[in-house]
Amino acid sequence: MRLVAIGRMKDKSERALVERYLKRLRPKLDIIELPDGRGSPDEIKRREAQAILAACPAQSHVVVLDEAGRNFSSPDFSNAVQGWITAGRAPCFVIGGAEGLDASIIQRADASMSFGTLTWPHMLVRIMLVEQIYRAQAIAAGHPYHRSGRP
Repeated sequence: MRLVAIGRMKDKSERALVERYLKRLRPKLDIIELPDGRGSPDEIKRREAQAILAACPAQSHVVVLDEAGRNFSSPDFSNAVQGWITAGRAPCFVIGGAEGLDASIIQRADASMSFGTLTWPHMLVRIMLVEQIYRAQAIAAGHPYHRSGRP
């Protein structure tokens, strides 16, 4: 599995949260950090798109994080991830930069997911995504990490 993200995670506490989950993931998640684009908003999106597409393995199941994407429940996300892996297409998650994703990335995507319509800082999205990938694996393994009962 792979996560391709624009921007470098510089804050130690944010990195520590991501690393906490990365250590637990099997199969592991490789994180590819790409530099922020420069120029006009359109030029930034175009340059970032080129770098993102180059970083996504050809046979991967590309999943973009986009506010217009699907809102998965954790069990549904777990089922989806397991399905992609079982089909032989490891997920490649994509988090764009501050200008958003270029249309070429959206067109290449096999799936789109959202953490809601609120605006989230990109580094928090990265933390939330890595935790949800770990949760998806825990659900698939029947581990008690995920408690699905509601009062």
